[in-house]
Amino acid sequence: MLGLVRPASMFAPALTIISLLGACDDSNQYVAPPPPTVTVAAPEQRKITPYFETTGSTAAVNQTNLVARVQGYVEDIKYKDGSFVTKGTTLFVIEPEPYRVKLEQAKAAKAGAAASLKQLEADYQRQSDLVKRQVVSRATLDAALAARDSAQSKIDQAELDIRQAEINLGYTEVNAPFDGIVTARLVSVGELVGAGSTTVLATITQIDPIYVNFTIAETDVLEAREQLRRSGETVADLIGKLPIEIGLQTDKDFPIRGVLDYAAPFVDQSTGTLALRGIFQNPKRMLLPGYFVRVRVPMSNEPKPVLMVPDIALGSDQSGRYVLVVNADNVVEQRKVEIGAKVDNMRVVSAGLKPDDRVVVAGLLRAVPGQKVDPQMQARDTASRTQ
Repeated sequence: MLGLVRPASMFAPALTIISLLGACDDSNQYVAPPPPTVTVAAPEQRKITPYFETTGSTAAVNQTNLVARVQGYVEDIKYKDGSFVTKGTTLFVIEPEPYRVKLEQAKAAKAGAAASLKQLEADYQRQSDLVKRQVVSRATLDAALAARDSAQSKIDQAELDIRQAEINLGYTEVNAPFDGIVTARLVSVGELVGAGSTTVLATITQIDPIYVNFTIAETDVLEAREQLRRSGETVADLIGKLPIEIGLQTDKDFPIRGVLDYAAPFVDQSTGTLALRGIFQNPKRMLLPGYFVRVRVPMSNEPKPVLMVPDIALGSDQSGRYVLVVNADNVVEQRKVEIGAKVDNMRVVSAGLKPDDRVVVAGLLRAVPGQKVDPQMQARDTASRTQ
């Protein structure tokens, strides 16, 4: 078969297209977009008092059930349910008359025993004189002595009966053992109480002052004890002196102040925590037992230099808290940090940052670890301040 020979004019259009495409190669190359802009700032340096923060609950200093200690019918109730009463206030009256009668009986028995003793003492003296004159036998004197001593023992018993009757009569008035608020009564006037089993009449609770119970972890205990060792103090030196601050769920800060009242002598092995207790004056009775509170305890008597970053700059994942920093090559790095107390909108960073690090504080969604960014330094007053 013979090959076909095409004329040169047939290839001219193709060569023209190829030459045009070759001329466009340089102008259509891909150009990468500029790196995203983020705002960075150096950690703020301050001097603040380091605090330990935890949670706790309020508890009454004193709380007890008021019970009937004698049997009888409730004669009177002398308080209003839920009212505040002072120590010694009479709250309930259990019919006192039967116990007043028993007291009079005991006094009468003592009077009779005293009369018998007087007679037997005189008889003993006569028998003693007769023995000296050898008129009666020694056995007669011994009998007179025994009778006199028996009468004396009856007087002693009568005095004890009087004391017991006075106590029982006193129990007919149920008084407040301390200042506090009394709950609603659990019995009514005319009801028999104290018969066979303990009858609870009401409960009284003292809430001024008031306790706050909380715990700290064993690691914090060891750190605190090391600080005490360096300062030459002991835990006993802190009782009644170490300030404790609390805030309620509606408080943004820690406005209520008290002092450390108690520290347990051992760490609970089941929880690895140490029990502590603060005491707070509560004259207006704004705090009630059972409140959930936030607790803040100073870890040092003097402010210490710390690094702080805006709280919004912190992120978290399964391994803990972190911040995004921009390195010298303008590449974003994820840096693990340990954080401390929050002051205003700033957070203490106790480990993981250096003063000259550039922390991403704005444009966080554009800062991807491992990628370049265009960091813009945020103007900030980095002078040390004392909190």
